[in-house]
Amino acid sequence: MKPTVKHEWRKTEKSIYIPKNTPELITIPKFKYLSIHGEGNPNSPLFTEHIQALYSVAYAIKMTLKKITTVPENYTDWTVYPLEGIWDISESAKKNYKGVLNKDELVYNLMIRQPEFIAIDFFNEMLELTKKKKPQRILDQIQFTEIIEGPCIQMLHVGSYDNEIKTFEQMEAFAISKNLKRKSKVHKEIYLSDFRKVAEEKLKTVLRFQLEI
Repeated sequence: MKPTVKHEWRKTEKSIYIPKNTPELITIPKFKYLSIHGEGNPNSPLFTEHIQALYSVAYAIKMTLKKITTVPENYTDWTVYPLEGIWDISESAKKNYKGVLNKDELVYNLMIRQPEFIAIDFFNEMLELTKKKKPQRILDQIQFTEIIEGPCIQMLHVGSYDNEIKTFEQMEAFAISKNLKRKSKVHKEIYLSDFRKVAEEKLKTVLRFQLEI
């Protein structure tokens, strides 16, 4: 018999996904993700295509497990995790960077976390299922991966994505006050709001960067 309790990340993993609007230290352990790499402006149709492909596979995994009788050990239903993105700029942009960000030179890995009981073999099955039911040209680019972020500083950012620099300045000042050093300019964003439905000034995004160990 399947468990009746549903895992709600907003309730049980608040320290990871619902931080305060002040900088805080956190250590992120190894988690499993669906991930897809992309480059270019996040306002482009290709960026939206990447998101749609990720969610297609994420929901195929979740809904299939709700329907079938034989499920993995430790299975429980769960709320699909939020979209996350690791952001950087291209190598050529780094060489010529003059303090102004060109969004066309952005490099990103979009991802959706998966429960620990999801195995790569099941992911591969669901990827093939999605190709048949909801064919999309970039589905083959989705990977199943494990990531350890380790020691980080994170903070809730409220408002436009274009104003994130102010939040990062607070986070970096906090790091200095603790004698800690940011590992690189690469950072993670976790999207708690749907930008298609929420006013720009009310968008909620978790910002996080890794620390040198």
